Amino acid sequence: MALHLIKLCVGCDSIEDLAAWQAERLRARRRAGEKKPRLFHRTFQMPKRRAELLDGGSLYWVIKGIIQVRQRLLAIRPFTDNEGIHRCGLVLEPKLVLTDWQPKSAFQGWRYFPEKDAPNDLRPGRGGDDLPPALRAELAELGLR
Repeated sequence: MALHLIKLCVGCDSIEDLAAWQAERLRARRRAGEKKPRLFHRTFQMPKRRAELLDGGSLYWVIKGIIQVRQRLLAIRPFTDNEGIHRCGLVLEPKLVLTDWQPKSAFQGWRYFPEKDAPNDLRPGRGGDDLPPALRAELAELGLR
């Protein structure tokens, strides 16, 4: 059973915002001369359960108080920033996988997120993926989606 991470997507109002921001980061890395740019998220703490996370784990993003999307974790790399502070880079698969929406109250940093608590992936044609975001949010808040 995979272990995941969950994190607030601070500054994003929608999945589209997250996708646009990440696409721009990849373009900037290409412009900087990286041959195979990788998408990663910086964090302060190095997960101690690294092996479990890399055995099929994902980073679940909470956008506007609702888990909406995930990205598979490809690697977890320690690094030192320009100020000499040790950090962690969560290397992410660029593909955003939409999930059933699940309300999540605010928290700081990231948290381990067991498979049993993770929402299901949203499968095309199952219904609901074509609902307006406001309606999906309301249904999720009511526990109906």
